[in-house]
Amino acid sequence: MATKVSDYILQRLRAWDVTHVFAYAGDGINGLLAAWGRADNDPRFVQSRHEEMSALQAVGYAKFSGKVGVCAATSGPGAIHLLNGLYDAKLDHVPLVAIVGQTNRSAMGGSYQQEVDLAGLYKDVASDYCETVTVPEQLPNVIDRAMRTAYARRTVTAIIVPADVQELDYAPPQHAFKMVPSSLGLGRYAPVPADEDLERAAEVLNAGEKVAVLIGQGARGARAEVERLADVLGAGVAKALLGKDALSDDLPYVTGSIGLLGTRPSYELMRDCDTLLMIGSSFPYTQFMPELDQARGVQIDIDPHMIGLRYPFEVNLVGDARETLRRLLPRLHRKHSRAWRDEIEMNVARWWEVMQRRAAVDADPINPEYVVHALDGLLPDDVVVTADSGSAANWYARHLRLRGRMRGSLSGTLATMGPGVPYAIGAKFAHPDRPAIALVGDGAMQMNGMMEMVTAAKYRHEWADPRLVVAVLNNQDLNQVTWEMRAMSGAPQFEESQHIPDLPYAEIARRMGLDGVRVERPKHVEAAWRQALAADRPFVIDFLTDPAVPPVPPHASLDQIEAAAAAIWHGDSDRASVLKQGFKAKVQELLPGTRHRPDRPGAEGDGGR
Repeated sequence: MATKVSDYILQRLRAWDVTHVFAYAGDGINGLLAAWGRADNDPRFVQSRHEEMSALQAVGYAKFSGKVGVCAATSGPGAIHLLNGLYDAKLDHVPLVAIVGQTNRSAMGGSYQQEVDLAGLYKDVASDYCETVTVPEQLPNVIDRAMRTAYARRTVTAIIVPADVQELDYAPPQHAFKMVPSSLGLGRYAPVPADEDLERAAEVLNAGEKVAVLIGQGARGARAEVERLADVLGAGVAKALLGKDALSDDLPYVTGSIGLLGTRPSYELMRDCDTLLMIGSSFPYTQFMPELDQARGVQIDIDPHMIGLRYPFEVNLVGDARETLRRLLPRLHRKHSRAWRDEIEMNVARWWEVMQRRAAVDADPINPEYVVHALDGLLPDDVVVTADSGSAANWYARHLRLRGRMRGSLSGTLATMGPGVPYAIGAKFAHPDRPAIALVGDGAMQMNGMMEMVTAAKYRHEWADPRLVVAVLNNQDLNQVTWEMRAMSGAPQFEESQHIPDLPYAEIARRMGLDGVRVERPKHVEAAWRQALAADRPFVIDFLTDPAVPPVPPHASLDQIEAAAAAIWHGDSDRASVLKQGFKAKVQELLPGTRHRPDRPGAEGDGGR
């Protein structure tokens, strides 16, 4: 039997070491589906419940495997459904290749069923490479360039294959005019800055007395070098959320996450430094960085397009983080004064004490901070943690200490709802021998997470370690937006937009052949985590949490939080007396910048006023 275009596509993906394709069926890719049958399902076709979930699973797979993620969908609606996951990959600089069907060439331009201008639709999300295959001879070049571009530029590429082209006999490009032959592979390379630029950067860093380092996911491969640099410069290290697993949180000078979801010591690090080194990050919130005339700055990034952003850096180094730091370190002078480092470590130690106290604050029925804080000490050494967008991301950012081999991620730049569960599923295919935990809100679980537990049930027997724990913070409220409305607009909760119904998440999981438990009291929280982490199948924990616990920003003052509370009282008179009673004491306990005062035993300071 002749090799068809669809057969060759799968053959070329195998040659690129693609082992999984996250996809959903449709007649626009019928030729590919038939080829999968002929190829004995190699690469593995992973079936989601929705094309957006296929794309997000591919993103999770790529984030945690280091390989390109591949997803596939049918023409028209299927290709449209992929878009949100594709944008998540593009904005987080994740290599992803989308393969989508199209109507037959003979019908194109005829307003045919499911005909969509996919090249026009994808021209932004796959702006680096998007190509339609119209003749067999375009292959293998189109596949090779899509894969190579996705890897090299850490971005999204797309291949559009009309349904009739999939059924054509494959013919390779010839040694002829207007034929484009191709070859496999992407050679390893590590660009480094010029020596004169490294000397300039060293001069800036050596001159500083209070050096702050901000790292992102681009520093993940340079962990040892960052640790050595922090020691030499006596620096503190803050982390953008996408770089949360780039450096262990148990190091005493690691101040944790930065930004709206960040920590108080990261805020203080940026507020008080005189020198800033940013490595492998495009952290967007300038207001959480030093004042624009406060610090001298150096940036290291492998992408020239992302260099010089966010801050008026004095020296911009374009290069691989590890190789650049290896060349920079011999030029740096060790700081003999450790006063700055001592202050940073004191702030970090105090912060973790505050986190423990915040987790212990009474709530109705359960404090969501306690839910995540209780998990921190139970995390398996090789765990992969995902978090959804929303208030769950706050607790992930602040209460979990990722250390050693632990990995974690979320939708860092698009901040879309719904990636928590599909990311975790993608992680399980990347590392079937490692446990995965997803922290999600009930809004995200209702949006798409619950149905992706069907996907978990379908594939769980293929995972050497069957543990996939989904923790649902069930407060019947779209909580992050609710608090944003209160804090930024002074508006009470608008029930019609914010309230969501309660669902028996754990019971639904059990009906799927999985396991789960509903937790309604704080005393059962730790036992539920232990039960889930000992389970022999995916497990859903339905935590009933208090929507009145605010995701306090690191620079919040008591006045700001009381203003948000006033909005609650105005909008909910029935609960006013409950919230008002002792609210100030509770808020003081929740404030991130706290200090014990001898004249007020147990009371907290004025936070970030």
